[in-house]
Amino acid sequence: MNLPNKLTVARAVLTPVFMAVMLVSCIPLRFTAALLIFIVASLTDLFDGRIARSRNLVTSFGKFLDPVADKMLTTAAMLGFMIILPTHSLRVQMTVITFITLFREFIVSSVRVIAMISDNKKVIAANMWGKLKTVFQMISIILGLTAYSFKEFFAGFTAVFDISTIAFIVLSWIAAVFTVVSGVIYVLNNKEVLDFSK
Repeated sequence: MNLPNKLTVARAVLTPVFMAVMLVSCIPLRFTAALLIFIVASLTDLFDGRIARSRNLVTSFGKFLDPVADKMLTTAAMLGFMIILPTHSLRVQMTVITFITLFREFIVSSVRVIAMISDNKKVIAANMWGKLKTVFQMISIILGLTAYSFKEFFAGFTAVFDISTIAFIVLSWIAAVFTVVSGVIYVLNNKEVLDFSK
């Protein structure tokens, strides 16, 4: 297994660790630890593609697993926020955002699987819109975790936490819009895969 694929696998392996740290209340400074784990995992997404392209190490395995690892990491964070957000309204909004994201991911993943089992055995990589969606998701999640990390150290600054949480939700909705747009473009660009008359 080459280095870019090892980084992608590492991101997938870090996902359950991140989610456990985020949600297990007995862990000291759990949100700060979860933030650091998420940043490290996000950096593997930045470097695996760059290394693969610069060293000509692009593989079908990498093209398939990279977006899957991204989905695992960001979805784990969204599910975590559905539990820890401070108000019912925010939790409901995060639930809707998570549903939109999962709905899109199921459709896109289905197209990718159909392409792989077709006669051409085509592996469809993530497109630019999908990458942009992932970037917005990761930025919003980092902001949300930073707010909770800040609260761990400065519990009295509730106004900063409240503002940061609202900013997190706004960015999450923007990411949700990119999620829908990228999903539609993905399906349209690969609609030949869905030709069931063949």
